[in-house]
Amino acid sequence: QVQLVESGGGLVQPGESLRLSCAASGRIISIYAMVWYRWAPGNQRELVARITTTNSTSYADSVKGRFILSRDNTKNTAYLHMNSPEFEDAGVYYCNADGIYYDGTCSPNRGDFWGQGIQVTVYS
Repeated sequence: QVQLVESGGGLVQPGESLRLSCAASGRIISIYAMVWYRWAPGNQRELVARITTTNSTSYADSVKGRFILSRDNTKNTAYLHMNSPEFEDAGVYYCNADGIYYDGTCSPNRGDFWGQGIQVTVYS
């Protein structure tokens, strides 16, 4: 299978910066799109940013111009640079990835994977 591990969350003040990382590991053949979602209390799940294998990115309108999503395919890792965070950016951020991996019989399988989530708190 494939495991996604998020890191880099925590406390941040408006105007500062925070970088979230999502590292994929396991019996990976290829990771395709990597996506960050977030959940805030009382809100629905929101797609924050998405990046393809060719580094094509898309962002939620609420973070355009402030967040930058990049990836290092050699490390199967995506990085969400949160610049000038706002109070509305607080929540639990989840990494999602789509990819192909070797299963227990060493056969390729396609799967959709999620990280455990990481908290981002914006405070004044």
